[in-house]
Amino acid sequence: MVDSLSLKPEAAAPAHAPAVKRGRGRPRPPRGSLRSRREAWAAHLFLVPWFLGLFLITIGPIVASLYLSFTDYSLLDEAKWVGLDNYITLFTEDPRFWTSLKVTTIYVVVSVPLQLGFALGLALLLDRGLRGLSFYRSIYYLPSLLGGSVAIAILWRKIFGADGLVNAVLAIFGIQGTSYVNNPDTALGTLILLHVWTFGAPMVIFLAGLRQIPGSYYEAASIDGAGTLQQFKSITLPLLTPIIFFNLVLEVIKSFQSFTQSFIVSNGTGGPTDSTLFYTLYLYTKGFKDYEMGYASALAWVLVVIIAGLTGVNFLASKYWVFYGDSK
Repeated sequence: MVDSLSLKPEAAAPAHAPAVKRGRGRPRPPRGSLRSRREAWAAHLFLVPWFLGLFLITIGPIVASLYLSFTDYSLLDEAKWVGLDNYITLFTEDPRFWTSLKVTTIYVVVSVPLQLGFALGLALLLDRGLRGLSFYRSIYYLPSLLGGSVAIAILWRKIFGADGLVNAVLAIFGIQGTSYVNNPDTALGTLILLHVWTFGAPMVIFLAGLRQIPGSYYEAASIDGAGTLQQFKSITLPLLTPIIFFNLVLEVIKSFQSFTQSFIVSNGTGGPTDSTLFYTLYLYTKGFKDYEMGYASALAWVLVVIIAGLTGVNFLASKYWVFYGDSK
């Protein structure tokens, strides 16, 4: 019989003994070591080009523009500090500022809903499972890539000109057309049509959102007797509201920044009678034609405030109509 008193327990590891690291990877060097400092310097070195671009190309011009908005600067002479004079003149003595703001607001309010509605309708058609969907998706996306180009703006001016394609088609039915781009009543409408035509980007986003809606929802609704319209109203539209909100914010911002279409169609004048005077075109005219760079900087900052304010309003209002999962 083995004497139990002769059995000695194994010596316990001292409390101060360091824990043994397990794993095949190399241990991380301690903080403050030469190797860790070298790695930090290497990371900072690789970030230098990004920081140079951030400060020299982004933050630097923004700060300079903010300073110039309080000066009288003509690109040729030294900037002179005038305080709030540019902003006071802009709001109280410049009727073209209000005209450009009115034209741009009408453009945004009319063109953005039409474009998003058209894009959503086309996305619903493509979501039915057409053959060659990728081909159609690529073709319909092309207008978004080309719509802001100078070539398309020139082509648009030709189409809606006195001898353009629109009047050629109307002549077949015995209708005498006019130059729509030179008519104050229709010139802005041609630019709105051009914006609606660039529906490709929101359409592709809508189509991606439609593909994320489970088909079981529609099957259950069909069993309950819901028709196509009721399914769209009760299933598709609520689940698609985050995508609608995303497209709405992007298109509002992009529409307020529209410039090329107005510049090309009106030959840089905003005519006829300022009917196509976009805000950005007026800003360009003040800065690079009249050489009032300080005044143009003030116009730019007013536009920044307008866009930021509208974006904030959209986000605040989204809680009343955008549906996220189980909450609204």
